[in-house]
Amino acid sequence: MKFNITVDRDEDGVWVIECPAIPGCVSQGATREQAMENIKHAISLCLEVRAEKGLPLTIETGQIEVAA
Repeated sequence: MKFNITVDRDEDGVWVIECPAIPGCVSQGATREQAMENIKHAISLCLEVRAEKGLPLTIETGQIEVAA
């Protein structure tokens, strides 16, 4: 499965990655590469738990246009 993710660095330089389609699915790492590996693992675990609890695996995500 493929998922969209967001990638950011916090004020301490830690890479933070989130999967918006899976509520609460966030991971981090000291390097971008480490954070990417960690989010793959987090996504797998989140999907497993959601399936065990009978929850939908993902939620709907989308885009909206806002004047800036």
